[in-house]
Amino acid sequence: MSGNKPTFHIGSIPIYGEAILSPMDGFSDLPFRSMARRLGSAMSYTEFVNAMDVVNTHPHLDERLTYLEEERPIAFQIFDDDPERLLRAALILRERDPDIIDINLGCSAKCVSGRGAGAGLLREPQKIGAIFSTLNKELDIPVTGKMRLGWDDDSLNYLDVAKIIQDNGGKALAVHGRTKQQAYRGEANWDAIAEVKAALTIPVIGNGDVRVVADIDKMINYTGCDAVMIARGAIGNPWIFAGLDRADVLNEQVRETMLAHLDSMLDFYGPDRGIILFRKHAARYISPYGLSPEQREQLLTSETAGDFAALLDELALHTVPA
Repeated sequence: MSGNKPTFHIGSIPIYGEAILSPMDGFSDLPFRSMARRLGSAMSYTEFVNAMDVVNTHPHLDERLTYLEEERPIAFQIFDDDPERLLRAALILRERDPDIIDINLGCSAKCVSGRGAGAGLLREPQKIGAIFSTLNKELDIPVTGKMRLGWDDDSLNYLDVAKIIQDNGGKALAVHGRTKQQAYRGEANWDAIAEVKAALTIPVIGNGDVRVVADIDKMINYTGCDAVMIARGAIGNPWIFAGLDRADVLNEQVRETMLAHLDSMLDFYGPDRGIILFRKHAARYISPYGLSPEQREQLLTSETAGDFAALLDELALHTVPA
């Protein structure tokens, strides 16, 4: 919490801070989210969940939706292309006591957008209106959205969609400054984020190309957005939420955080699966150290936490980051 005065509110919920860990499939699980929150992320978003999985009680649902009280405010992000099914899912999720329900309007993965969900919804603005109107009428907590600028450069309908979300009860909107077609390529369009912010009265959270601490203020000053959402820039550098660029983090702090993250993964997923799932994080943590391909492979295929810690000290942390 940064001071006593909220930075902004989502509905009646106060948000303290200007930097938020973005929801990322396969990354923003409880171990990583809670660590980012402790380091200064202003709130937590779960990995997205499929509304169909919610209504059908998918066995892995608990894993994605388990959260710690210290993560609050906590937003559950869901996706689907059917307003009624999204409502059913949201009402079921409400029983888990989240602070916010967030609708994914930005996933560019073919398996999601290709069926008309995620960024696919941007092709049907009226359906977006129906989703927000339906959920807003039935839920007693804020409904928010995270969107892209449009399907492609020929269908940049972000202003229309943003206004539809606000007009139908959306309480905040995160805007990724890329189209579905761009995926994660090219530069994020901060001008478009500024246009959305100027057009709305609800909070707008900017997303895209925030890689270092200076980019947080740069985006806020450029776009006027209320906060910044950080995705890839936080993988391997969760310290960005504590106001530190990776080059500013001492080796001992890197070691302590990495091993704490690994322990959290082992506790949450079990020893075998936890260490495997940690490898994608470890690859980013060690990227500044200039290890050879053989050294990287040796470290990243460690089979126990003890082996990983020993190799980390031997191969990486005695070096000066590149």
